[in-house]
Amino acid sequence: MDWQKYASKYENELMNSVVPFWEKNCVDREYGGYFTSLDRDGSVYDTTKYMWMQWRIVYMFSELYLAGYTKESYVDIAEKGFDFLYRHGRDEAGRYYFALNREGVPAMAPYSLFSDCFAAMGGAKLYRITGKQLYADAAVEAMNNYLERAKSGNSALQWNKSLAGKTPYLSLGHYMMMANLGLIMNECLNSNEFDSAMDTAIDMVLNKFYSPEFGLVFENMPVNSGKPDLDSSIGRQMNPGHVLEAMWFLLNYLEGLPGSGDKVQAISKIIANTLDFGWDKEFGGIFYFMDALGKPHLELQHDMKLWWVHNEATLACLHAYKATGDKHFADWFAKVDEYTWSHFPDPEYGEWFAYCNRRGEVTHSLKGGKWKTFFHVPRGLLFAAQLLKSFK
Repeated sequence: MDWQKYASKYENELMNSVVPFWEKNCVDREYGGYFTSLDRDGSVYDTTKYMWMQWRIVYMFSELYLAGYTKESYVDIAEKGFDFLYRHGRDEAGRYYFALNREGVPAMAPYSLFSDCFAAMGGAKLYRITGKQLYADAAVEAMNNYLERAKSGNSALQWNKSLAGKTPYLSLGHYMMMANLGLIMNECLNSNEFDSAMDTAIDMVLNKFYSPEFGLVFENMPVNSGKPDLDSSIGRQMNPGHVLEAMWFLLNYLEGLPGSGDKVQAISKIIANTLDFGWDKEFGGIFYFMDALGKPHLELQHDMKLWWVHNEATLACLHAYKATGDKHFADWFAKVDEYTWSHFPDPEYGEWFAYCNRRGEVTHSLKGGKWKTFFHVPRGLLFAAQLLKSFK
């Protein structure tokens, strides 16, 4: 396999298609922050500023600079975004709102702990490239808020809609991000303060969310049970993209750690099982949501093919191949790569489409919105190119 040819393809797409699209179109030069609701051609169709999407842009431009693409404009974009979000985005307890209006007035309550998650990521990376203490302090504040809420069992706090009759679940997403966040925080702040968070995340993913019976990782696990809840749709829900993303986070953290061989093998096996389980044998691509028992799914978009799922699958394949040398993962990489590149990139306007139906037909023209921003595509391209360059 010509790994360097793949590396060139990924890097070229990153620097000549995806980054220029966002650098040109995302910056709100009048009020600050970013436009993320971008149509196919980069035009703005909604000016709401969703906090997840905003902080991910701070993170990604900082990550590019750190990776050696040292354009000063990247630092400027990230710093001005931080300034807007830090000034306007927090409530009196330091928690980040879910959304602001264009001018920076809070538009949606801080019910989602992932607003704090991505604020920590963005602040930490920005500190790493600038050394400005404010960014580090903001990152630690957001990280501590995230950890506290993730462990509470009621991460939505007073905005939780659930009542006594609803089974309480733990969410895989909270713990997979804990592993990634802990590593980013420690690396950027030159600290080991968050080692315990990463260890907790690995233990929870492999020992709480993983089901030996199914050989798979579930999205939601009952708080007070060691087994999946197979009597409800939410309990049977599988999210292959989340699992693959979580697994490469864990492999990235475990790389080079003494005594991690057994965990690496277990994680690699989960990646292999998830790829096989999640792949659409009829139309190709990886399903968005699945039911562990093959029963009807409550999510009507469950059989769609999403951009980010395939970005994360690509990285999972490459990390597993790097960790094991097993050709099985190289073959899976080629399979995922072929589907991804034949469905999502937009050769006319640049950047990538986000949503295809099960048959692989593009359903939405948007390049960014409430859930898509300058994050999964550039991160996937950047990290894949770095991994591919290291292969012989």
